[in-house]
Amino acid sequence: MYWGERVIDGVALVYCDGFFSTMWGKTAHGLVRFTKRYEVFGVVDHTLSGQDALLYLDNKPSGIMIYEDIGSAVKRAKELKNPITHLVFGVAPDGGRLTVQVRKDILHAISLGLNVDCGLHYFLSEDEEMKQAASLHGVTIRDIRKIPPREELHGFTGRIKEVSSFRVALLGTDSCVGKRTTAWKIIEALETSGIKGEMIGTGQTAWLQGARYGVRMDSLINDFVAGEIENAILEAWDNEKPAIMIIEGQGSLMNPLYPGGFEILSAGQPDVIIMQHAPKRVEYDGIPGAAIHPLSIQIQAAELLSGKRVIAITINHEELDPSDIKKVCTKIEEETHLLTIDPLLQDMKPIVELLISMMKEKRGTR
Repeated sequence: MYWGERVIDGVALVYCDGFFSTMWGKTAHGLVRFTKRYEVFGVVDHTLSGQDALLYLDNKPSGIMIYEDIGSAVKRAKELKNPITHLVFGVAPDGGRLTVQVRKDILHAISLGLNVDCGLHYFLSEDEEMKQAASLHGVTIRDIRKIPPREELHGFTGRIKEVSSFRVALLGTDSCVGKRTTAWKIIEALETSGIKGEMIGTGQTAWLQGARYGVRMDSLINDFVAGEIENAILEAWDNEKPAIMIIEGQGSLMNPLYPGGFEILSAGQPDVIIMQHAPKRVEYDGIPGAAIHPLSIQIQAAELLSGKRVIAITINHEELDPSDIKKVCTKIEEETHLLTIDPLLQDMKPIVELLISMMKEKRGTR
């Protein structure tokens, strides 16, 4: 699914060996579902080789195949006269550290002439062996989480009050719950309806998918987080003047391992909140035995911290039987009195209509 301006950096092979079937493969999942930045040729994961990647994820064929290894994918791409130009690291492991095998695979990709885009906290461009290999083979390494020099970072100014775009914070009841995917789906639905929307990315995958404005929050020095969030919103406003901005959430307000979202509420100053929720998930991501706070409590927390309303629930249907999704949405609607939608399986038009209505209400128009 592509919409708006398409920004192609090259033909990408997404590296996710051994992790495409796990939540650690969320960057790869996002790139298979959608990216404006690359043409995705395939995915590397020897455990699922031969399968269609999107068919595996969402039961929708895409032609993006999963390969045994980097070499076989590069060979096939050349046979199809569509040579791969980039290896994109599609795994998001805790701490972002390289294993011995991953190091070997990246060096192999470099030896085959592939540029490398990596969102790990470990910077490949500062690794002497990687630097030498890249120089030898004439390729570029981009570390997506490498922040600008401190003198180029921004403090919070308060100028965000000048931004007239209707701002929506897309938060989640947990980390790795589908916030970014839902944000993109809302942008797609807005633009299909003729409403100019802009995604404000807050993580490395949003950048890899082609978000033009945003930050990588988990890489920033804490003192600059608010200012960088505000600055991304200001840049989007100054350059694009979108009617609606969707601010991608990070982590969750209550996950002890991946706390996140308060900075977005405080610095991004959204008009409303949409909450992404996985109804079948009982434990916080990464913390076995730590029960997720009930949806009602999470809504209260977000509203108390922001002073703004949660206006809708979007669900992640993991572990749900397809026949139960509509019933689950109805049950949540009855319990919360909020519009509830599965963004991957259901029409997003009701969300768009709700946002347009609230935007007009804020502006005092009909």
